[in-house]
Amino acid sequence: MRELVLFLAKSLVDQPDQVQVMETEGPEAIILELSVAPDDMGKVIGKQGRIAKAIRTLVKAATAKDAKPVFVEIQ
Repeated sequence: MRELVLFLAKSLVDQPDQVQVMETEGPEAIILELSVAPDDMGKVIGKQGRIAKAIRTLVKAATAKDAKPVFVEIQ
C-alpha cells in the first residue's frame, strides 16, 4: 500500500524527490503518513480536498477486505 501512495504522490508533485511515506502499523489499523514539499502541498490536497479524498478512496479500494484498514494522513 505504501508503494501505491508513493507512486500517486510522486506523479502529482513538482519535486518528487521530497515525497516520503511513513508506515505505522498499530493493533487496529495501518497509518500511512504522506509528507511532501511545502510548495507541493496544494497539489496533493487539491481544491476542497478532492485529490486527498481520491487518494484515500484508492487506498481503501486496494485494501483487502479481511486486512486491517489503512488510513492516509497528509503531513
